[in-house]
Amino acid sequence: MNAEQLRELIEGVRAGEIEPDDACARLRSLPFEDLGFAKVDHHRALRRSFPETVLAEPKTPAQVAGIMQALAAESELVIATRASGEHFAAVREALPEAVYHEDAGIIRVGEIPEPAEGRAPIAVVTAGTSDIPVAEEAAVTAELAGCTVERVYDVGVAGIHRLLGHMEQLQRAGAIVVAAGMEGALASVVGGLVDTPVIAVPTSVGYGAAFEGLAALLGMLNSCASGVVVVNIDNGFGAGRFAAMIVKRQRTADNDR
Repeated sequence: MNAEQLRELIEGVRAGEIEPDDACARLRSLPFEDLGFAKVDHHRALRRSFPETVLAEPKTPAQVAGIMQALAAESELVIATRASGEHFAAVREALPEAVYHEDAGIIRVGEIPEPAEGRAPIAVVTAGTSDIPVAEEAAVTAELAGCTVERVYDVGVAGIHRLLGHMEQLQRAGAIVVAAGMEGALASVVGGLVDTPVIAVPTSVGYGAAFEGLAALLGMLNSCASGVVVVNIDNGFGAGRFAAMIVKRQRTADNDR
């Protein structure tokens, strides 16, 4: 349940269109529902303007399907990340309307919200093609949060001229997500070129001394460019959510002025 749905419920009771007992039944599952193996947080969207998101990767397909089915009963949008084809098959059996964003590893039930008019886009940038799965997790997450996303892929420092050809896109963005593995240098380069918040995502792309993304993480944390923040290795979801929060607050600030 989100703020709009709660408001409609209250208005329905006040107008006499909904019986108080029916409203109590709707509210009974707030703030959470105990499934035994999981306590499903139906109150998340009301608190944070974004529904509870299921991390599918360590869960069984049956567990993911059960949690998403419970969430779908109370929410217009349900999301699972790090989901495999097996997870999706189980979810689709329970919820035939489910959609699988395979490159992002995201399952959703519900429509992607329309972006608000006048809101700056989020640019999602990768150093290489190998970084795209993490970048897509960030991009789809931001789209599900109601943001416009512009993708700029395979523009790493090994051929910096590729990045410079997209400067107009980067400069008009309200926030930029940069996904890079190896030494993770692209985040510093982007941070030095724009007056825009940059969310750096180290990816586990690389070999040997890359240490499954640790080298990129340390490189990004030691960035000499100001305005760069860093999320955990391969955390596209966290980067997409943070970018969406930034651009939504920019819109609110513009309205206040």
